[in-house]
Amino acid sequence: MANGAVLEDENEMVPPSKTVHEMALDGDEPPPRYFVKQSKFGLIDASPPLASIPTIDISLLSSNDDEELEKLRSALINSWGCFQAIGHGIPSSYLNKVRDVAREFFQLPKEEKKKCYRRSDNDSEGYGGDKILSEKQILDWSDRLSLKVLPQDERRLELWPETPTGFGGIIHEYSMKIKVIQDLLFKAIAKLLNLEENSFLNQFGERAILTARFNFYPPSPKPNQVLGLKPHSDKSGFTVLLQNEVEGLQILKDNMWFRVATIPHALVINVGDQMQIMSNGTIKSPVHRAVTNSEMLRISVSISNEAEKDKEIGPVDGLIDEKRPRLYRNVKNYAAINLECFQKGEVAIETVQV
Repeated sequence: MANGAVLEDENEMVPPSKTVHEMALDGDEPPPRYFVKQSKFGLIDASPPLASIPTIDISLLSSNDDEELEKLRSALINSWGCFQAIGHGIPSSYLNKVRDVAREFFQLPKEEKKKCYRRSDNDSEGYGGDKILSEKQILDWSDRLSLKVLPQDERRLELWPETPTGFGGIIHEYSMKIKVIQDLLFKAIAKLLNLEENSFLNQFGERAILTARFNFYPPSPKPNQVLGLKPHSDKSGFTVLLQNEVEGLQILKDNMWFRVATIPHALVINVGDQMQIMSNGTIKSPVHRAVTNSEMLRISVSISNEAEKDKEIGPVDGLIDEKRPRLYRNVKNYAAINLECFQKGEVAIETVQV
C-alpha cells in the first residue's frame, strides 16, 4: 500500500529527467512531485521510538527448538510481523561482499548505469526509479536495481551488471542462501499452526519467483519532506532485507511509526501479503517505509519470493472453519495487484478480501 498522498497539481505520466542519484550529485532540490503530503499514515518523523522487534536464531528453528519456535510465533502471529534474524549461517564477510557490490554498482558513472542497465519506463526490472502509474503519484527519493533471479530461465541477463566483477555470481549465490531461509520459515510456521509441513510452500509452485532488489537512498536535502520509500506492505511471501549501517527502515504498529535498528550482520525478515492471504490473516504483513538521511547514503538489498505468476493462491484449508471464516479470495498474479495499489495509494490486501 502507498501513502495515499496526492499532489495539488497533476503531473504528466513521464519519469523525471534525472535519476535521484543524479539530482543528489548535482545538488538539486527535490521537485514537488517528491514531496509527501498529509495522509492516514501521517507526515515524516525521522526519530520515532525504537521498535522492540525480536531477534531470532534461525539455526535453532532448523533444529525445532521449542523456545525459538515460540519466539517466532510471538514475532509473526502476535506482534510485529517481522524479526531480526541471526544464526542464519551466512558469514559476515559474505554479507559485506554483497553490500560492497551494491555500493560499487551505485558508484558507477551514470552514463554506464543508464546505457547498460536502465529499464524502460513501463518495466519493473532493471535500474531506475519509480514506475510511473498515476499522474498524482508521489515519487520516492531512491533508485533501484531490480532483477528476477528465479526461475533461472527467465533471467534478463542484459539487465544484470557486468561491473563490478563477479556481481552476477554473488547475487545468485546470496539469493540461493536466502531461499533456504525462506523455505525453512514456511515449514516452521506450518508447524506452529499445526499444518502439513509444505502447506505454504506448495502454493508457490515449481516456478516460484525470487527477486533481488538493490535500494539506493542518496542523501536528501529535504529529509522531513521526502521519503525514500512510501508506506506499503510487501507483495511477497517473505522479504529478507540486508541493511547497511545507516538507519532508515520504519514500521507501523498500532497507528504509530517505530524505527528498526541496524544490527550488524542480522537480516530483517518480514511477512508479505501473500503469506497473509495464505495464512487467512493469522499472520499480518506489516506496513513499513524508508526515510531519507540528509548526510549519508543508505543501501539495502532485499530478496523476496512470490508464487508463480499463473498459480492461484488462497487461504490454507486448515485455517478456515466456523470460528475463522475465509477472509481472502483466491488470486493469481498478486504482484500486479500490489504494484497498482501501491502507486495509487490503495491498500492492496483490502482489494482481495472476501
